[in-house]
Amino acid sequence: MKKFRPIDRMSASLPTIRRLPAYLQVVRQAEADGVVVISGTTIAQELELEPIQVRKDLAVTGIIGKPRVGYVVKDLITALEHFLRWDVTHTAVVIGAGHLGTALLGHTEFRKNGLNVIAAFDTDVAKVGKRFHGIEVFSTDELSSYLTTHGVTLVILTIPAHVAQEICTKVIEAGVKAIWNFTSIKLKVPEGQTGVLIQKEDLSSGYAVLSVRA
Repeated sequence: MKKFRPIDRMSASLPTIRRLPAYLQVVRQAEADGVVVISGTTIAQELELEPIQVRKDLAVTGIIGKPRVGYVVKDLITALEHFLRWDVTHTAVVIGAGHLGTALLGHTEFRKNGLNVIAAFDTDVAKVGKRFHGIEVFSTDELSSYLTTHGVTLVILTIPAHVAQEICTKVIEAGVKAIWNFTSIKLKVPEGQTGVLIQKEDLSSGYAVLSVRA
């Protein structure tokens, strides 16, 4: 019988949440290799972390491991996917069908982790009607009505900075509560809107670390 504690997602620290996908990747690979039970120490060695940190992080998922044995792989995958809410479908669209946007459309890991990208949007009439990785590009003129009609819960922004805030406001007014911001600016939630989460991905900061330390 599976043993899980109740979970509280809001109490988990952001560093812990950011590490959980790496744990899931290791454990999924272990399952593919036929491993039945995996220890926190094994996961820690794979990711060059301290075992105590791994065990503390995994505890937020509610799973209970066996002392000196570890975790049942299938149960640990279930616990990680459930905590991350990757066991439910999140309907999303990409706004901006440029190089980055179309590359994200082809990222197969999204669907594996519950992110179902169903459409892309762009102002370029030459792109409207085309398909990238099987996903159709629509005009941004149709954006608001599409978001409402298709129950979109998450928007991925890969658009120029000068139009990012305008589009951000537009999608929030259409009811979207989660925005994954790949633009170069920090977006603001319009006054009076609550419960909106904007996650910024700063590609330049990642490159800065590589260029300075390489």
